[in-house]
Amino acid sequence: MDDTLWSGTATRIAESFRSTSTVLKLHGDGARVNLLECTDNLMVSEREQAWADDWHRKDLWVERSVAYGMSRIITDQDLVTPEEQARSGFYQEWLRRLDIHHMLGAVFSAADGAIGVLGIHRPQGAGAYSPTERRQAALVLPHLQRALRLGQRFAAVSQSHDAALEALDRLDTGVLMVDGAGRVIQASSMAERLLRENAELVLVRGRLALSPPALHDSLLSLVQGAMATARGRIAKSGAALSIPRPHRMPLALEVAPMRPTVSAFGEQRPAVLVFIRDPEAPIAVARLRELFSLTQTEGVVASALGRGASLEDIAANMGIGLATVRSHLKRILAKTGTHRQAEAVALLARSVSTVSNH
Repeated sequence: MDDTLWSGTATRIAESFRSTSTVLKLHGDGARVNLLECTDNLMVSEREQAWADDWHRKDLWVERSVAYGMSRIITDQDLVTPEEQARSGFYQEWLRRLDIHHMLGAVFSAADGAIGVLGIHRPQGAGAYSPTERRQAALVLPHLQRALRLGQRFAAVSQSHDAALEALDRLDTGVLMVDGAGRVIQASSMAERLLRENAELVLVRGRLALSPPALHDSLLSLVQGAMATARGRIAKSGAALSIPRPHRMPLALEVAPMRPTVSAFGEQRPAVLVFIRDPEAPIAVARLRELFSLTQTEGVVASALGRGASLEDIAANMGIGLATVRSHLKRILAKTGTHRQAEAVALLARSVSTVSNH
């Protein structure tokens, strides 16, 4: 489950079998090989990595082991005669370089159709592996196989989880997952930013709160209604709230129920998703420039337009004349394929995410 605990496994296995090297790898589709863990003496320099990768793909022992049988403990003596091994390029160029002659191991089924490989090796002078060592390897293999399958499954879940968090962090909407009392369970980067920059959004002992208190009561009512829906009960339909700000446009807040999912390990707790959007958040100038081939100044004007600024405000904030702003607007309309300022504003506001700290 914890991939950091795999470090050193190959060395411990080699030592347990009085061997000099161990490799644990996965052979996937398209001759793809993933070297999971190996002893230091199997590592090569960066300059030789392509050569090593090629021999891992052409591993004679793996090829013969698959034909011999999955999850069967084998040695080099089961797969190849000493004469054939000595003549093979696999031995002449690869095994001899690593001082490997004898092998004990197995191939086995792993997740996603991959073939797992356990190879334990020692030089010729150390002698062949004995029947006792075969039985010892047979004790190790099932645990190793299960650990690999678990690791692969958790890696897949972790990747999905990371992808979801990455997507949330790139949204121009702050997303929080809260419980029925408003306690924050998870927050996206944009949500954390909105909490920092808006005095109307408050965290009180880990719970999301709004200022003034009357507004907070409305939020609590929305959260509790969404939580009731998440639990399968009928609740009020209210799901949105406008949060006033002095001298600024209000924040928009919405809630949605997050129904629990059921697995073999039990049912997850229901939760509520809270979405918060700032209509005045700056729009990423660089993305607008990429999308519509705008100049730097046009990008700044376009970003301001997208968040609802008037031409007069843009001129004042940029320290340029109103006629100059209108000239930039004319070029922005041409480059975005729009014909009116309102069309351009709608397009610019929806085309890219707002700036975040991601």
